[in-house]
Amino acid sequence: MGWSQHLFSSLWRVLTKEVKQHVGTDQFGNKYYYIPEYKNWRGQTVQERRIVEVVQKKEVDYEIGDIPAEWEAWIRRMRKIPPTMEEILKNEKYREETKIKGKDIYEKEKLLSKDELLAPPVQTQIKGHASAPYFGKEEPSEDPTSTGKTFQPGSWMPQEGKSQNK
Repeated sequence: MGWSQHLFSSLWRVLTKEVKQHVGTDQFGNKYYYIPEYKNWRGQTVQERRIVEVVQKKEVDYEIGDIPAEWEAWIRRMRKIPPTMEEILKNEKYREETKIKGKDIYEKEKLLSKDELLAPPVQTQIKGHASAPYFGKEEPSEDPTSTGKTFQPGSWMPQEGKSQNK
C-alpha cells in the first residue's frame, strides 16, 4: 500500500468514525479486522464489517487456501466468534489425518483389485426403458377388459364401425 493510499484511508476512518479492531492473525500472516456498527456523519447506520488484509498479495493472485477455512467462515459471518490458533491447528491436523486415511483406503482398494478378490460387477438385463409407456405391462388391446382397479386412461380405443349411439 502506498503512502498516499495509507494517508487517504486513515483520513477516511477519522472522518467516518470507523474504528478497525484487530481480531487476529493466521499462520500465513494475514490480518483480520472487525469494524463494529456505527453512525456516520450523516446520521446513517453503517453495518458491521469484517475484513482481511492479505500479506503481499494482489487481488488477482488470490487462490483458494490462502485464507484458512475457519477465518473464511468468520469473514462470511458463518460463525460469530473468530477462530483461535489452537482451533486452526487442530483442524489442520484433522485434515492431514483424513488425507492419510484416504490414501490408505485407496492403496488397499488398488491391491484388492489387482488380486481380483473383489466380486465382478453384476450384469443387469435391460428389457425396455423405464420411461416407455408400456414398461413392464402388456400391450393395450382394443377390447375393454379392465376393471376399475386396473383402468389406465387412454389404454382402450373403441373398435371402428361399431357406434354406441343408434
